[in-house]
Amino acid sequence: MRTVPVGTRGTFSMVVLPEHLANRFKDAMLPPVLATPVMIMAMENAALNAIKPYFEDGETAVGSHVDVSHLAATPIGSHVKATAEVIRSDGRRIEFRVSATDGREEIGRGTHDRVVIDLKRFNDRLSAGSLGRAPPA
Repeated sequence: MRTVPVGTRGTFSMVVLPEHLANRFKDAMLPPVLATPVMIMAMENAALNAIKPYFEDGETAVGSHVDVSHLAATPIGSHVKATAEVIRSDGRRIEFRVSATDGREEIGRGTHDRVVIDLKRFNDRLSAGSLGRAPPA
């Protein structure tokens, strides 16, 4: 992977649809507003979009940490724009400042980390059942 400069930015936009609502995505008792996991997904997509131009063939990046506050409710039909800015790049680990707005106000903000992976190697480990497991003793 090529080095990702601090300050590199990415965005992701979406319209809030019925399947994005907390009362459908999580629990019917919740109000019909954007679910927190969907807002986080938009932020993660913005971060991925920021660094895609720096990948070598066969590379991608997976999320490894999220620390986000959901600040405001967003109703169906709203246009959400998530942004991500690289604030630290240390080898394969990249840290982002993330935020999201709904055209009226900031609805979320925080930090997010991604790790660059070799997709073939990752898929080989997945097929072997060895992801995230310590080697046998």
